[in-house]
Amino acid sequence: MDHSERMQRKKEVVDRHIAAAKQERGVFLINTGTGKGKSSAAFGLLARALGHGMKAVVVQFIKSRSDTGEEAFFRSAPGVAWHVMGAGFTWETQDAGKDAAAAQAAWGVARLALADPAVALVILDEFTYALKYRWLDIDEVLAAIRARPAMQHLVVTGRAAPTELVEAADTVTDMTLVKHAFQAGVQAMPGVEW
Repeated sequence: MDHSERMQRKKEVVDRHIAAAKQERGVFLINTGTGKGKSSAAFGLLARALGHGMKAVVVQFIKSRSDTGEEAFFRSAPGVAWHVMGAGFTWETQDAGKDAAAAQAAWGVARLALADPAVALVILDEFTYALKYRWLDIDEVLAAIRARPAMQHLVVTGRAAPTELVEAADTVTDMTLVKHAFQAGVQAMPGVEW
């Protein structure tokens, strides 16, 4: 079988899948795993949504800094509400009460976005940690996700996404770390890490 025949067979399979996809609704995506790029992938979807004229809300659950490249780029974009709500990395804060309070405040902002039919895309960045450390109730979170407007897309990022969240999602990507510059002593570099 030559290349043309293989591609024709592949096209037939892809075309059948496209024809079978009849639903139009918001999609719930999770970017998880130990590898780099979970948030970066979410912000790529943000760029795509803005290109389609959609309104978006970003809620950052751990990051406390407001000097990241993505925020500098997107904060001034029309249609984006950007909320840096974290208290900082947990190994830096070492204050579970402060971290839990920050997560609960961020969840309040996220719930409003998840209930707003004018918001087409919600990104909950580093959200899985709020569930891992039990700062938020998983059942309450799942109820809000299920109740969101029918056409609203949701992206959750963070390591160790809980099983219940993974089961509720439509698309889950597990980013695996193969190698990272930090392991070789390279500092976090602007434009790559922040």
